[in-house]
Amino acid sequence: MNTVERWKQEKHPLDVIEDVEQYAADELSFEEIEARAGDGEWERLKWAGLYAHGRQDGYFMMRTKVPGGSLSPEQAEAIGEVADEYATAPEAFGGEEQNDIWGDAFLDITTRQDVQMHWIEIEDVPDIWERYDEVGLTTVQGCGDSARNVLGCPAAGLDDHECFDAQPVVEAVSEFFTKNREYANLPRKFKMTITGCRQDCAQSQINDVGLTPARRDIGGEQHYGFHVRVGGGLSDGPRMASDLDVFVPPEDTVEFCRAVAQTFKELGDRTNRGVCRMRYLVQQLGPEKFEEAVRDRCTVDLPTRGTDCSEGYRGDHVGVHDQREDGLKYVGFNVIAGRMGGDEFRRAARAAREYGTDDASVRLATDQNFLVTHIPEANLGELLNEPFARKYQPDPGPFSRGAVGCTGSEFCNYGIIETKNRVRRWAKALDRRIDVPEEIDVVRMHMSGCSASCAQPQIADIGFRGETVQIDDPEGTTNEEGDNIVEGMDFGLGGSLGADNEFLDWVEHAVPADAVIPALEELFDAYADERTEGERFYEWCRRVGNDRLRSVMRRADADVAGGVAHGDGGGRGEVADDD
Repeated sequence: MNTVERWKQEKHPLDVIEDVEQYAADELSFEEIEARAGDGEWERLKWAGLYAHGRQDGYFMMRTKVPGGSLSPEQAEAIGEVADEYATAPEAFGGEEQNDIWGDAFLDITTRQDVQMHWIEIEDVPDIWERYDEVGLTTVQGCGDSARNVLGCPAAGLDDHECFDAQPVVEAVSEFFTKNREYANLPRKFKMTITGCRQDCAQSQINDVGLTPARRDIGGEQHYGFHVRVGGGLSDGPRMASDLDVFVPPEDTVEFCRAVAQTFKELGDRTNRGVCRMRYLVQQLGPEKFEEAVRDRCTVDLPTRGTDCSEGYRGDHVGVHDQREDGLKYVGFNVIAGRMGGDEFRRAARAAREYGTDDASVRLATDQNFLVTHIPEANLGELLNEPFARKYQPDPGPFSRGAVGCTGSEFCNYGIIETKNRVRRWAKALDRRIDVPEEIDVVRMHMSGCSASCAQPQIADIGFRGETVQIDDPEGTTNEEGDNIVEGMDFGLGGSLGADNEFLDWVEHAVPADAVIPALEELFDAYADERTEGERFYEWCRRVGNDRLRSVMRRADADVAGGVAHGDGGGRGEVADDD
């Protein structure tokens, strides 16, 4: 049994919810919390949706779960108000000027349709929870070794891209697992995605459990339900999910997911944290044996596979789109790296209520963007003229549209490099400096501050993972040993999901950060010259091969290949692991 398992044995992780109330009432410092509950409490606090900040002692990151990314205007407004009121930096850490671009009182939309906030103090958590309770939100099990936020298509129920609206199923599965003590202590985090969308917006290929639309003859009638993929994931040891020979009717989805969790609970590794994700269990047993184990634990008989209805991978919903109902639109807004002010998010919620119908909503997407739905065409112009809409425009450049960034070293103790500010600066600079072929509307550029893959770099056209890099420049020494240590990254190319899914290749390692944009300019010049008709950037990268890509990158007037990796991070704060 590893150390984390021992901590969970000492006290059930969900018991920390009551402890937080007491810590807040007593206004305990981090040192006092640790003295009272031991160092294992930092792990258990994740079940409350709280991570200790990596470098700012006394403050938390708080994660709010949003099943399927779907928020009512009232819920979205509450999230914006909480960020504006509580996610504020103290003067000792810069106050309103804490971040050069965003200041403070901001929120981050994550790749799992969650919302993260920073600078949360323990004494404010009960007040936040009370406000959330009023609108049906929770932070419970936003983190920890249990079922995480259940993903869904952010446009569920809106247009004809789907076979059926799976959002009610997403909500039912989420409700079953939230605060369920029987399944709140699994060997590791447990990630599910459920969609009726033909274009797999919810990324079934990289989740522990991915349910995608299918149909099957049952009793002489055609029924819609789900096909199943299991064992996908990123981080170290990435793996695409494997198909099971299973058809799951919507009404049996909760029981099926429970049986998978039971299988993982009983058979998953609890000794080595490095190999205890469910994908390693699937790989060890093989998909067929894993399916047998799930069927043995399932209380309903599951039919075998029917006809698959998935058609590919859409990736985002940025832009103005027609809904099924005549005269209604939904708008996908582009939030580079997912970060925006709490006041701006609150205004978006109010705009949904002001300009939309009674069914209006705010939806969060896995690409860190958001949608406002059910807007009558007559109100569209007023919505798009709102200050937040002009800032997070629905018609961005291709690099801005595809930019994703994790928390990075700003708050995460495992983050080796700063990410949020850098992703925003780079995306805007690349849109100005690079002419992408007209028919290419998005170039996916994902940046993780370490190897944990919270920004999902392995599935991007261009992926980065942070490194500290030693370069040969004695005149620019940064320590007493005479080394010149700078921020840099491993540089990957050619990833995608969908019918031609493939993880990218890490083409160059330990590239100094200031060499990246020159290298990208060379790559896109070559891509423009050499691409075949309709060929996307990731397809060109795969076709020409890594040796060719390296030679093109090294034509840049920058030290692309001159760095050597130099160390990494770690500590009490751990990583805000949303991968």
